[in-house]
Amino acid sequence: MAEHDELAEIIRRRAVSIDGGDTDYDALIERARGKRLVLLGEASHGTHEFYAERARISSRLIGELGFDAVAVEADWPDAWRVNRYVRGDSADPSADAALNGFQRFPQWMWRNEDVVELVESLRARNAAYPDFEHAGFYGIDLYSMHRSISQVLRYLETVDPQAAQRARERYSCFEHFGTDPQAYGYATSRGADSCEEAAVQQLVDLQRNVRRYVNGFRADAADEHFMAEQNARLVQNSERYYRAMFRGRVSSWNLRDTHMAETVDALLAHLGRDGHESKLVIWAHNSHLGDARATEMGARGEINVGQLLRERYPEQVLAVGFTTHTGEVTAAHDWDEPSDTRDVVPSLAGSVERLFHDAGIPRFYLDLSAKEVRRLLREPLIERAIGVIYRPETERASHYFRARVADQFDAIVHLDETSAVQPLDRVMVTDDEEIPETYPSSY
Repeated sequence: MAEHDELAEIIRRRAVSIDGGDTDYDALIERARGKRLVLLGEASHGTHEFYAERARISSRLIGELGFDAVAVEADWPDAWRVNRYVRGDSADPSADAALNGFQRFPQWMWRNEDVVELVESLRARNAAYPDFEHAGFYGIDLYSMHRSISQVLRYLETVDPQAAQRARERYSCFEHFGTDPQAYGYATSRGADSCEEAAVQQLVDLQRNVRRYVNGFRADAADEHFMAEQNARLVQNSERYYRAMFRGRVSSWNLRDTHMAETVDALLAHLGRDGHESKLVIWAHNSHLGDARATEMGARGEINVGQLLRERYPEQVLAVGFTTHTGEVTAAHDWDEPSDTRDVVPSLAGSVERLFHDAGIPRFYLDLSAKEVRRLLREPLIERAIGVIYRPETERASHYFRARVADQFDAIVHLDETSAVQPLDRVMVTDDEEIPETYPSSY
């Protein structure tokens, strides 16, 4: 108890209160200077304040430090449609329409009022700048196998109809298993021939022909080829993911987070192709962006995006975790069930959230590099993680894990009482062609 009180007092001294003013995140912006990657987490996929505060921070990073884009835990083709809208290259009349690609459970992760506001603000900001200074919006997840196949074929039909036919023949391998990628994964786990070679060949073919496809076509040909190549890479990696799904959580989790980190690599290279040092803001769950080596996830063999990016870009990553003590969240009780507004029970004793609550500051930013903070927060505490599923009846077993917070993140934004995001769709729409986003982890 004495140590808990000591740490709560240190947090009170070190925390910077967030009151909604323009200077709230001055300290965070200063820490981000010279970084190429700022990782903005969330403790749930359905909390309004997490989206709103990340949007405020992202706006400053883009406007003041020249960050090139926001990359989010979402599927590539759906986010690409939004990217076209924010850059003014879309026929969609509004952000709501541009977000219509997000039709799978859990739609509310991206089809919500906060994301509409973010997307419209990016579009308005870009309208005042030349094309080469536009800020983008990209997805880094890998669940859109069939939609990504369609995007590759559509692109090739435009630039090389013969190559499109070859791609159609290669990808026809997946047709033997129907439209459910899980069925493909299950069949290959039982001995059916995989489509790995076909997926790899198609990606290699696109890469080999980049000069021919880009030269002599539209001014945005490089972007369009990049879009297609990333879709082909997604097909290759998702094929591996679905085969790994039936070998256990660790294998599939690691493939998914490795894909997300590789997508970040590709985005940095593409956005920096003119020679400038590209920079990204990344939005994803804390479980993806906090360094896995500092958590019980890492102890059981899992890696994640935060760990991989720290390893690949030493001293160039700023990882910020987001936490809350209580309030409401938009979530479902089980997969493919409708979402609703659910009460978030107060954080458990012994958790990092309870510690932050007991500091007595409603909303604050905490830099974890201060020696006294780092010394005490390197001790393991339990930490809450709510994905698209929330089951308060099994709170401790379902939603807590152990972590050394000062090694997991560089800074924390704590919002003590939070509210639920407001979905654009009150009736859930299902898309039978793909599995639910975040399946099977919920994060």
